[in-house]
Amino acid sequence: MSLIPHEIALGEVFMPPLLVAGTLAVIATMVTVHLLNRYRLSRYFYYPPLVFVALTVIYTVVIGTVIVRI
Repeated sequence: MSLIPHEIALGEVFMPPLLVAGTLAVIATMVTVHLLNRYRLSRYFYYPPLVFVALTVIYTVVIGTVIVRI
């Protein structure tokens, strides 16, 4: 039997680990993009919305691998 859960329970609601990793990734990306905009580093990117999507994918993979263990 595996110790890695297939679902994450919040109360009586079961949620898939990828949903949790994706939600945390979007929050982390929003913080990162806010910091990039605050320090005016986003002006160096050709298309900032694409950077938002790329950061979300990177954070999802990292959070899913390290924290949630999909």
